[in-house]
Amino acid sequence: MSSLYQTMVGMIEQTITPLAGRLGQQKYIIAIRDGFTSALPFMIIGSFMLVFIFPPFSADTTWGFARAWLNFSSTYRNELMLPFNLSMGVMTFFISVGIGASLGRQYKLDPIMTGLLALMSFLLVAAPYSDGHISTQYFSGQGIFTAIITAVYSTELYAFLKRRNITIRLPKEVPTGVARSFEILIPVVAVVGTLHPLNLFIESSTGMIIPEAIMHLLAPLVSASDSLPAILLSVLLCQILWFAGIHGALIVTGIMNPFWMTNLALNQAALAAGAPLPHIYLQGFWDHYLLIGGVGSTLPLAFLLLRSKAIHLRTIGKMGIVPSFFNINEPILFGAPIIMNPVFFLPFIFVPMINATLAYIATKLGWIAQVVSLTPWTTPAPIGASWAANWAFSPVVMCLLCMVFSAVMYYPFLKAYERSLLKADEEKEQQLSFAESAETR
Repeated sequence: MSSLYQTMVGMIEQTITPLAGRLGQQKYIIAIRDGFTSALPFMIIGSFMLVFIFPPFSADTTWGFARAWLNFSSTYRNELMLPFNLSMGVMTFFISVGIGASLGRQYKLDPIMTGLLALMSFLLVAAPYSDGHISTQYFSGQGIFTAIITAVYSTELYAFLKRRNITIRLPKEVPTGVARSFEILIPVVAVVGTLHPLNLFIESSTGMIIPEAIMHLLAPLVSASDSLPAILLSVLLCQILWFAGIHGALIVTGIMNPFWMTNLALNQAALAAGAPLPHIYLQGFWDHYLLIGGVGSTLPLAFLLLRSKAIHLRTIGKMGIVPSFFNINEPILFGAPIIMNPVFFLPFIFVPMINATLAYIATKLGWIAQVVSLTPWTTPAPIGASWAANWAFSPVVMCLLCMVFSAVMYYPFLKAYERSLLKADEEKEQQLSFAESAETR
């Protein structure tokens, strides 16, 4: 067993750790992650409006309060939809600006200008104008991949021109704001001169504008991202990286966010249309079934640590229990420790994978309400699971069941680790006692 563990550690250190380190520092992954992070507050508030627009009551309820709420939401549907439409409905605006600003900052460009250039680039290809109206079809989840591509392209083009001094330079006496505006004139012309003709060419050749063509090409990948194998693969990658001490969740969420947001927009559209929700694997599923208490679903472990016979583990439990309620478990990961601890390798890897399988199957069978809202990742798991599913009760039950299963799976490994610590403490005390008795002689 020891040699197997050493082989595993060697493989992680020699192959996975360097690769993960390079991915974590990759400029595009950082920019995409920052773009979604900057858009998060707007999307959370927009998603929260769904609770008021679609209250969690049956349409034929006779309860007075529920009936009044349903009638109110039906009467003022358009007014209530406005904050949603101007947040979740235009999420690509926030994402474009966020990605452009982050990537521009890495290139030492002005982040405001690069963010606005990225937004203009997206609108240039994703907002067709006809009969006095601009189409908003690709402003939400359907346009996310286009927003990422256009933000990266426009910022790279701006950086390329800046590196080669292809820019308009004004005298030093000109105010900085004015000089900055003139500096970006050539990048704006270059973006318009490349993206607009390309969009027209693709439309004339295929009958689809760029975002439509991109979604057509990525349709199999988007569909595959909602499967159980995709869930298990992403969880496995996250857990292995974390076990090696690398923040795997940042890498995985950076990759999965575009798929999650696309699928979330489709679920919300289906909810508004009264149709069945098409997707299961969204960020709410990841946060509230697979990361209960943090990566590795360690909230149940924190409760078990509180009753440990080992003083060290009991102390870590007291330190980690409150943060774990809000999905922050670094005190437990590094204090117990779990990171690079062979005793906890199996449960740390397989607990969230088993929870993922149970939650996916239960959702597929229609036993659990699906995710339609974006929630803060720090929301305590049962509350967040219900909130994400428009305050349905079934996700709370699933979340509690996952916690029970997690506790059962962690328990034997914790007891084995506890016995090893108690034995080590006992041997240390014996050595100290022997040393003291030797000194008295």
